[in-house]
Amino acid sequence: MNLANRITITRIILTPLFIAAVVYGRMNIALILFAVAVISDGLDGFVARSMHQQTYIGTILDPVADKILLISAFICLTLIKSVPEGLRLPPYVPIIVISRDAIIVLGSILIHVIKGGVKIAPSFWGKFTTFFQMITIVSILIQFKYSSYIWNTTAILTVISGIDYMLKGSQTLNDNNINNRRKA
Repeated sequence: MNLANRITITRIILTPLFIAAVVYGRMNIALILFAVAVISDGLDGFVARSMHQQTYIGTILDPVADKILLISAFICLTLIKSVPEGLRLPPYVPIIVISRDAIIVLGSILIHVIKGGVKIAPSFWGKFTTFFQMITIVSILIQFKYSSYIWNTTAILTVISGIDYMLKGSQTLNDNNINNRRKA
């Protein structure tokens, strides 16, 4: 296993430690763990590209590691009582985040079944949304009093990026149908 994939797996391993820190009200430790995980997200990609360590498993593990961390964080910061009341995420935020991710996964499976393969590539809106999702978590962990503005922006961006992915998926399926008709 190469270094880039080890870094990605480390991010997955940090997730339960982050959850434990939130559950036990240790927001300072949760912030450090989350920061290390976020840094590892950029680092694994940099290492993979610069050291020519891009692998098929890495293209799958990296977004999975991100989703495990972010979805866990959104759920914890909504449900765990150690999060101060005014900073606890309202349930609609994780519902939007998780629903978007589920729709993307189901759409990818559908494209794979119909087309025989899926090219996994994050869009501008996807990357921008992930950035805001991370900022949302950090704002709550540092107890930023205007976190609600950030999480509402994140919810809106999550919806926009979900629509963007659905449009791209529909276009991919539509292109497939047009190409099949031309071959017939």
